[in-house]
Amino acid sequence: MLAVDHINFNVKKGEIFGFLGPNGAGKTTTINMLTGVTKPTSGTAFISGFDVTREPIKAKELVGVVPEVSFLYDEMTAWDNINFSAKLHSVTKEKRTALAKEFLLLFGLNERRNNRVGTFSGGMKKRLIIATALMHEPETLFLDEPTTGLDVQSARQIRDLIKNLNEKGTTVFLTTHYIEEADHLCQRIAIINRGKIITVDTPEELKNTVKTENIIEVSFDHAGDIVDELKELSRVRNVVIAGDKFRLYVEDPTETLPSIIHFAEKNRLKVTSVSTVKPTLEDAFVKLTGLHPELMTIEK
Repeated sequence: MLAVDHINFNVKKGEIFGFLGPNGAGKTTTINMLTGVTKPTSGTAFISGFDVTREPIKAKELVGVVPEVSFLYDEMTAWDNINFSAKLHSVTKEKRTALAKEFLLLFGLNERRNNRVGTFSGGMKKRLIIATALMHEPETLFLDEPTTGLDVQSARQIRDLIKNLNEKGTTVFLTTHYIEEADHLCQRIAIINRGKIITVDTPEELKNTVKTENIIEVSFDHAGDIVDELKELSRVRNVVIAGDKFRLYVEDPTETLPSIIHFAEKNRLKVTSVSTVKPTLEDAFVKLTGLHPELMTIEK
């Protein structure tokens, strides 16, 4: 079984490039091959002109890697962790001391620099991992599912940090199964599923693939499993649950709206909100992959 199947893409210098797909799609395998952790069985890959297979040391010098699983030493302090990483990359003492101070301040960890990492929260550990990956000043930063398992505030901090690093010139290769995250962070996105890249484009162009879709979003004061009944309404092609709302994909909203009102009256439901909405990146993802968006929220 192929983990990735003849994928082909390029990442532009200075951009945030996203690999979007469900768990098991081949995202981590791709990063592992590009960063020298796994040797590809065929094909070639280059980082800043260096072949990752034939010139692995030169290629590795140009990248920083933030894996999904922490590589920090819990018994060591934040200061010791970040300096140890720099030593592995032969960064001089003077330079690593200056960079360690800079990154610990930038990432909001300076006050905890002398605390053991084992006492850190998940979000703090993730910020420290990113800092250690930047200690040798790589041109490209690989981030594998950087916000998975984090609380909302920590995830937002990581996303803001990624944006800040990119604005300062760092090229970012990001894997994620969060559609909204890819939409907000990435200049271009490769959608990958079952080891194959389905398409590569900007978030807006991906949304344009479904711009002809007409969508009505409606919520009721109370409703059980009424998806199949809503699908029977006039001109409705599909119905998707989105939180407490129902998204109806329709041919003509003006014809479907009266049917919704009639349906609510017949079933003694009160329409609490109804509106037409523009297609989202999630809509494009569903159309291109045929996957239900709930599959993207299932953690490993």
